[in-house]
Amino acid sequence: MKWNINRDHFATGLQQVLNVVGTRTAMPILSNVLIQAKDDKLTLTTTNLDLGIQCHIKADIDNEGSITLPVRKLATIIRSLPTSDVCMEISPSYQAKITSGGSLFRVMGMAPEEFPPLPSFSSQKSLSFKQEELSQMLKCVSYAQSGDENRYILNGVYFNFLPEKLSLVATDGRRLSLITKDMAIDEQNTGNFILPAKTVAEVSRLLGQGESTHIVFNDRQVAFDIQLGDEAQENGLTGSIYLVSKTVEGNYPNYKQVIPKQTEYRIKVERELLQECVQRAALVTSDKSNSVKVRVCDNVLEVSASSPEYGESHEPMAVAYEGPEVQVAFNPQFILDPLKALPKDEIFFEFKDELSPGVFKTLDNFLCVIMPLRLN
Repeated sequence: MKWNINRDHFATGLQQVLNVVGTRTAMPILSNVLIQAKDDKLTLTTTNLDLGIQCHIKADIDNEGSITLPVRKLATIIRSLPTSDVCMEISPSYQAKITSGGSLFRVMGMAPEEFPPLPSFSSQKSLSFKQEELSQMLKCVSYAQSGDENRYILNGVYFNFLPEKLSLVATDGRRLSLITKDMAIDEQNTGNFILPAKTVAEVSRLLGQGESTHIVFNDRQVAFDIQLGDEAQENGLTGSIYLVSKTVEGNYPNYKQVIPKQTEYRIKVERELLQECVQRAALVTSDKSNSVKVRVCDNVLEVSASSPEYGESHEPMAVAYEGPEVQVAFNPQFILDPLKALPKDEIFFEFKDELSPGVFKTLDNFLCVIMPLRLN
């Protein structure tokens, strides 16, 4: 088995599949990348049994075959090679000889038969999306996922496919983000799943390399077939990147109960201006006093914060508001996360009193519910 390949193309391909592999694995084979050389391309596959990924790179194949090699070590070696021309030759004992310029490496591999295959699908549902659209939807909600392993059902993003729309939801119990997209979904493709946080991160990283992505799912698994555009193909990648993942088992809680049915007041705010105000106020917060106060009265929204360690900050911004004075305290990061994720400049802040959740909304399809903190 022998092939020639461009160093940078090989490094790019290995980088696509590297993140899936854990630093410590019970099975040594799970630290390896499966390399299959056939039809003028290398197919690279990695898996941790919960999540698997596969991509293809252009190569000149002299002899077809397959091998598994330690992926992190291989990626480091390939990046360090002195010239862009790389030749790899595999012995019958699964030793890889890598030459580039005057540099020569021998790396021990393992038999490809030991590598666990990526799962195949049955009773599947499928839909297609624009990559940019799905990427933006994930960005708008993924920060609200829970990191608490005891609440594993919240450690991901909930996808809910209904006949008229798709909803993406994430919550950690203290805030909830929801974004919807109107789309015609056939009855046989309706359903839902919870995409684990690790997979959310990988999908978010991979999207944006081409025009469309295809999602296939059933009760236990989901796969993303991410088409590659011209730029990715110039970097040696070809076809698409295929990512398959287990879903989080269990029923997602009824998130609609968390969304306030009625709020007393609503004001329009400039997203970037509010973001900057909250960022400045957060400079004087501390671990013990980690809250910013939002006070609204007489056409002014004031953002303030204070802590015994650092002092205090006050900053007003003009808004259209003529109701009674209301003051609510929030974790500053919970305000900043949706403000940073949203692409729109004009958003709405809805509130009732100091004990009720605050809601950030856009006119069309997004909302974020944030639980208040106790006022000192």
